[in-house]
Amino acid sequence: MSHAELDTPEPTPGQEAPAAAAARKRPKPGERRVQILQALATMLEQPGAERITTAALAARLEVSEAALYRHFASKAQMFEGLIEFIEQSVFTLINQIGEREPESQAQAARIVAMLVQFAEKNPGMTRVMVGDALVYENERLQQRMNQFFDKVEASLRQCLRASSESSPAPTVDAQVRASVLTAFIVGRLQRFARSGFKRMPSEHLDAALSRML
Repeated sequence: MSHAELDTPEPTPGQEAPAAAAARKRPKPGERRVQILQALATMLEQPGAERITTAALAARLEVSEAALYRHFASKAQMFEGLIEFIEQSVFTLINQIGEREPESQAQAARIVAMLVQFAEKNPGMTRVMVGDALVYENERLQQRMNQFFDKVEASLRQCLRASSESSPAPTVDAQVRASVLTAFIVGRLQRFARSGFKRMPSEHLDAALSRML
């Protein structure tokens, strides 16, 4: 036991110990937002989970629903927070792959592998990405995820264009291959989510990529 611990005075009656008082401090607004999003993502990881209500989310966090709405105007905004995390994480990694991998087909393969690995590490986010968690939610959320995969396809098309230059129609060739890879990603993520996270999206990934690329 340290000297500092020995010198800590006992609390007087009616006075909280310093540790207890610190524990009762409310988290900062930014911290609470993160806690809410983490709790939502964790609840989405339950296979076959029904539509998540703000009441269930508040109960998990042991706060009132009113406390949730102090940080998010609606449940749609909470889902938007998860989507922003997905977008920032994935597109930052895509940019890094483009900077570090000079060979175009290897870039495409690494982008596919990265998305698959992201899904495996974040099963709750996978349900958002494939739209399972967005059923009965605001339509703009699904539209935003559609745009996410459009951007992924555009990134794949861009890095495949260089390897398609020998083709009679390089632009079309890159577009077709990017479309096939994007459909493969979405299909693997859907199977992962709908199997209760039992069928890993990385199953036979290298063999599948070698055939598509």
